Amino acid sequence: MKIIVAGAEKEYADGLSVEDLIEAEKVETPQYVTVTVNDSFLPNTERTSRILQDGDVVEFLYFMGGGAADR
Repeated sequence: MKIIVAGAEKEYADGLSVEDLIEAEKVETPQYVTVTVNDSFLPNTERTSRILQDGDVVEFLYFMGGGAADR
């Protein structure tokens, strides 16, 4: 099947879960990554049960802390 991962079309075997994709893509610190599939946020509890389909669009979102410094 073909899916879009972070803007790039990739080929993967059918039956791939989001958790499997995270491993295959070597996502750093996966516990801190938010995943969207077709522009919908995926709860972390569904990563192993959500099986990707041909044409799905997956994005990995990394939230960074920080803010303005006091002056």
